[in-house]
Amino acid sequence: MMNGFMKRILIAAALLAVVPTVAGNRVTEIPAPQTAGQDQYREHLKNMYAGAGMKYAFDRQKPARWQKWQKQLRAELARTLGLDVIEKACAGFKPTARQTGSEDLGWCTRERWEIRTEPDILLPIVIMRPKDLEGKKVPLMITPHGHGKNTESYAGVYLSEQERISGEEGERNVAVQAARHGFIAIAPTARGFGKTRNQKDLEADKTSSCQDLMLRDALVGRTPVGDRVWDIMKIIDWAMENLPVDGKNIIVSGNSGGGTATFYAGAMDTRISQSLPASAFCGYEESIGLIVHCACNYVPGVMRLGDMGDLAGLTAPRAFCAINGVKDNIFPIEGARRTFETVRKVYEAAGVPENCALYEGPEGHRYYKDGAWDFILSHLK
Repeated sequence: MMNGFMKRILIAAALLAVVPTVAGNRVTEIPAPQTAGQDQYREHLKNMYAGAGMKYAFDRQKPARWQKWQKQLRAELARTLGLDVIEKACAGFKPTARQTGSEDLGWCTRERWEIRTEPDILLPIVIMRPKDLEGKKVPLMITPHGHGKNTESYAGVYLSEQERISGEEGERNVAVQAARHGFIAIAPTARGFGKTRNQKDLEADKTSSCQDLMLRDALVGRTPVGDRVWDIMKIIDWAMENLPVDGKNIIVSGNSGGGTATFYAGAMDTRISQSLPASAFCGYEESIGLIVHCACNYVPGVMRLGDMGDLAGLTAPRAFCAINGVKDNIFPIEGARRTFETVRKVYEAAGVPENCALYEGPEGHRYYKDGAWDFILSHLK
């Protein structure tokens, strides 16, 4: 026999099962969860994402007005990333850099520099400079790295033989690849990694300070993604003035966390002629919405603007290639395919459908240089 408390619980559950909720402009019924715990939590998340609004979803726009749509969305995204906060704090600031070391690799030089991207932020970078440039201006490629303790692996610097084998098998030596193609490559340390970790995480030898950075940034309306986009923008500023680079060919490409930085940088900085995020492109819900990721992936309020496909549309008409592995279990290929359809629609509206692509590699969460370089070389200006 049920007591009064249990009866009240059952009545409340029955009432909740039929309460209508608003998702976008539709009224839908939230089905009662069959079990408590994770099933209920997942159902709540899915309903929350369905009601996010996505104000700038391209499917609801007039394709002929794609440029006006871009202008409005880019301004909103800048505020959402916290770039407006950084811009205000750094008014009048100009990046400076100093070289700290160099080594001759025979076919190129590998230089270590430190660049000041904010008045109080000194960011280590590695510059791969091909030899025999003979006064020519060459393409610039910026290669933000993913999550790992070694922030220089993209430049071919490894802490062990095992790391070298893993990095080269996963084709993550992206800066080396770029220099081999005759580009000047810059491999920056991502904010919150390497020497930019907080003191406690440095002493504990933690991979990153991403969670700490996320929390501190949130207090003033900034985000780790916004910090990293700002760093890439300041690197471009400095490189344009101090290196023999061709301003018409500025490419950004990185894997995983580096792919996330690539994605948002390409959306925000129109000087970037090509952006190729690897192992980072998917629908928000299918990936970071329902799968656990590092805190630095999360941009508060971003789904109120649109899905990843809408934001990728900010790169049009510039070249965009999402690189995904069909076996990547944290950026599922089904979500990437669905989301890329929106990208395709934006590029069709811009009249350049050939400037966007989704490359599907046969394995999992890694870089795929064949897909990347076929696209890059065919889209050089």
